[in-house]
Amino acid sequence: MPIQFTKKPGLVIYLTAGDPDLQTTLEMALAAIDHGADVIELGVPFSDPLADGPVIQRASERAVARGTRLTDVLAICKELRAARPAAGIILFSYLNPVVRMGLSTFAKAAKDAGADGVLLTDMIVEEAEEYLRVMRENDLAPVFLAAPTSPDERLKAIAENSQGFVYAISRVGITGTQTELASDAEALVARIRKFTKLPIALGFGVSTPEHVRAVGGFADAAVVGSAIVGLIERTPASDAAKAVGEFVNSLRDGVKIA
Repeated sequence: MPIQFTKKPGLVIYLTAGDPDLQTTLEMALAAIDHGADVIELGVPFSDPLADGPVIQRASERAVARGTRLTDVLAICKELRAARPAAGIILFSYLNPVVRMGLSTFAKAAKDAGADGVLLTDMIVEEAEEYLRVMRENDLAPVFLAAPTSPDERLKAIAENSQGFVYAISRVGITGTQTELASDAEALVARIRKFTKLPIALGFGVSTPEHVRAVGGFADAAVVGSAIVGLIERTPASDAAKAVGEFVNSLRDGVKIA
């Protein structure tokens, strides 16, 4: 199923699978979808999440400590697909767990689980030939990260090899909430648009309804991760799904863009 953003801007919600537990992850994903999320990024917890800030690092540590594995994330994906057939689902991982499973084995399992696409944070487009082949063979959309520091030649390669959407990083550095959007975020989206007609989703630091509204002025979707994961960290597991649903609803209600 192609990834679609039915509203402007679209809303991509990141969850670290297994934090606080697998069942709650599923319930939070369902709540996020039911309150306006177009795409769920199911994060595979990893012991060394170098691209992530302290909030998502702690979530990964908690999930790893609980024994959450890539196979568990695939099982959640399958349940989520069965429950919400129209939702977009992206498997978000570092390369290491995928390599350990085997790239072809992973891709087949991801397809069987109902994933629409895959984002591997440390898979660079220059070394992605085998990865892209396996993604094509399993009808999965590869999503690449595009940074403000990337020259146009690299942005072109990222845009040409991405499917589903292009993930634009609003700033250099690790994930995490910010008080305001990076000043060069809009310029990055404009640069990417020269090379693709795919939707462009902006992430890293997007955490409030005001941010989402601002992103909607120049990008197709906003990615919210650390703000959600931080909320989960502060909330008892029994209340987490409700809290996530209400937060996603507040992001939608605050946008006021049809």
